[in-house]
Amino acid sequence: MTKTLTLPLDNLSCAGCAGRAERAIAAVPGVQTATVNFASRMAEITTGDATPEAITEALRAAGYPAHPSETLLRVEGMHCASCVGRAEAALSKLPGVSAAHVNLADRSARITHIAALSDVEALIKALREAGYLATPEGSTEPNLAISETESARRTALIAGALTLPVFVLEMGSHVIPGMHHWIAGTIGTGVSWWIQAVLTTLVMAWPGRVFYRIGLPALLRGAPEMNSLVALGTLAAWLYSAAVLLTPALLPEAARAVYFEAAAVIVTLILVGRWMEARARGRTGAAIEALIGLRPETVLVEEAGETIERPTASVRPGAILLARPGAQIAVDGRVLSGESHVDEAMLTGEPMPVLKSAGDKVVGGTANGAGLLRYAAEAVGEDTVLARITDMVRRAQGAKLPIQALADRVVRIFVPAVIAVALVSVATWLILAPSVLALVAGVSVLIIACPCAMGLATPTSIMVGTGRAAELGVLFRKGDALQHLAEARIVAFDKTGTLTMGRMTLADMSVVDGAERETVLAAVAAAEAGSEHPIARAIEAAAEGLSRPEVTATKALPGRGLSATVGGAELLIGTVRLMQEEDIETAPLEGAAEAMAAKGQTLVYVARNGTAQAVLGITDPVKPAALAAIRALHDAGLRTAMITGDTEDAARAVATTLGIDEVIAGVLPEGKVAAAQGLRDAHGPLAFVGDGINDAPVLAASDVGIAMGGGTDVAIEAADVVLISGDPLGVATARHISTRVMRNIRQNLFWAFAYNIALIPVAAGLLYPLMGVMLSPMLAAGAMALSSVFVLSNALRLRALSRPVGDPA
Repeated sequence: MTKTLTLPLDNLSCAGCAGRAERAIAAVPGVQTATVNFASRMAEITTGDATPEAITEALRAAGYPAHPSETLLRVEGMHCASCVGRAEAALSKLPGVSAAHVNLADRSARITHIAALSDVEALIKALREAGYLATPEGSTEPNLAISETESARRTALIAGALTLPVFVLEMGSHVIPGMHHWIAGTIGTGVSWWIQAVLTTLVMAWPGRVFYRIGLPALLRGAPEMNSLVALGTLAAWLYSAAVLLTPALLPEAARAVYFEAAAVIVTLILVGRWMEARARGRTGAAIEALIGLRPETVLVEEAGETIERPTASVRPGAILLARPGAQIAVDGRVLSGESHVDEAMLTGEPMPVLKSAGDKVVGGTANGAGLLRYAAEAVGEDTVLARITDMVRRAQGAKLPIQALADRVVRIFVPAVIAVALVSVATWLILAPSVLALVAGVSVLIIACPCAMGLATPTSIMVGTGRAAELGVLFRKGDALQHLAEARIVAFDKTGTLTMGRMTLADMSVVDGAERETVLAAVAAAEAGSEHPIARAIEAAAEGLSRPEVTATKALPGRGLSATVGGAELLIGTVRLMQEEDIETAPLEGAAEAMAAKGQTLVYVARNGTAQAVLGITDPVKPAALAAIRALHDAGLRTAMITGDTEDAARAVATTLGIDEVIAGVLPEGKVAAAQGLRDAHGPLAFVGDGINDAPVLAASDVGIAMGGGTDVAIEAADVVLISGDPLGVATARHISTRVMRNIRQNLFWAFAYNIALIPVAAGLLYPLMGVMLSPMLAAGAMALSSVFVLSNALRLRALSRPVGDPA
């Protein structure tokens, strides 16, 4: 059967590559035709009898693998870490799936796959066969959390209403003396048991049916999970009670007691726990909801001289938009007219509004102040900064950290082990003391050991932590950067544009006796007007407002400076080497020049008609927050370093000002990776902070690469963490968040494991021979539900994280 297959390909760098890819495809038995388009990077294949697997394997072997797609699915029916493992295993078995990450906290699955081998329908089918309903990720994500919470609330309340009479009938005598005798003397114990049986059956068959609908098939497939444990425990209690009610003669008189209330209360408590869990989990995604909610639904558009309100989704690049006072900026654009302060705090974490006027960029989602802005749309939809930030946060929230590997390994064997412990407990009690204690022990073990908390321990902390980081202007592009940054022992910085402003300014100027400062500066600025060099821009800025003389000729002297005729005089402007070449005596300026050089300033000499007139000190100012950032990192116990291509003097001056521990200066771009490797070998895991194209290799090679938000796209793409505002203090904030998140995860994992290690033996009856105490199945259900709520509540504390400087919280 003939079939057409379309595959996007990687590694196509020329027409020759396209030809080789075509030949590799054509060599597969059963392929009828193959065409590879180098421009679109697509392969069009008529397969005949050839399988997609064979074609993709041939392409991979030839060095032109099919480009994978990424699909995000919403998954329903997951309740514990075992569910996560089973869902990931089901997806990973599909052909063409290279990675599958399932997140219990937000009920999502992110799959990297070759669509031609396993499309979205195949992914959904695999999850359905594993027992989970899946749908493609839609635009209504915030509403899903609300609907899930409402559904959990409704189910828990129904279960509670049905369970309350059962609990009162069976356990009321523990609270109200004589109630047991009153029931026996009025409706009778038998009728009371029948009422309990009917109501408990309703609880299990109606609000509690999810446990049996999912848990029993999973048990039959040999892949038991949390629902299986609940189903086994409650069915055991219900069946035993039904036997007492229907066939009492088969049981000894001492064992004729019903446990309907245990089954009903267990189901109700777990459903209440899921309700509380759903509420808390909804709050873990608050950052994503806030980001999505920043974009207004409508925007004012100028069309044919009129102002019309249009849906934001309909805006296209080039449209002329208006932002009224107090309104949200709809899309990314550039201001055409108007002036206003814009609050960018949600994107950058900076509390102070930024003044915007004609020519300035504005970002969708930020809040306009008191002025009216007229701006042209430049990026819309998924291309806006807000959309990219939202995607980065979502990806980081769905990541798996290396620390989670231990939990995953334990969970794979946990549920089967719990069932084995329950069976051993029942058998042991039947041998040692044949009684209803065997049932109590077995049910309690099954109920208390549900691994919900284990599954939630890591992803909830990641979701809350990365969300809060985004609110503070720190984007973790890769989730595992959270763990790697917390493990870093040294932070290395690029200098220019990272610790410094990245633009030259005139810091100092000294003139010889008899020369006038303003006259010399105006002449130099006039000569430099035609130069594109950053130093020329610094001198021009310093001479703003001065009257400049006429320039009749200029000549560039590469690597040394320039010569010019200014106001009828011959000016030489440049390095000390230029002065020496022209035999110009600079001794009168040497004292001032040495002082400037000691501060790391770049020296520019000026000579007029062969006589030295002045020396200028040009510098790249340190960013205001750089000192606080270095101090915060030192307070956190980290070493700091600088790797820069600048001169030793300039680098040392900045390092001394900021208190940086180590300086590696004069490094060529290709040498930065080796310099970073040397620091890593000497001190341990390294984080590197940079902003330029030349920083991209070292950003990618470091344990954690941190890019400044105002840097180049290449640097940002190579980094693991992005500081939106470009403020170096964000490095300390990122490190602070990473350490707090990792501490939170360890607390959660400790609780999840310690809870089970401590209480499973108690549930099995370990304390009964010593203290005569058996753990009630109802208490086991309550403790199990509270363990998940504890983990979620602990993770939610991360929402209160603040910057480390000035607030050590």
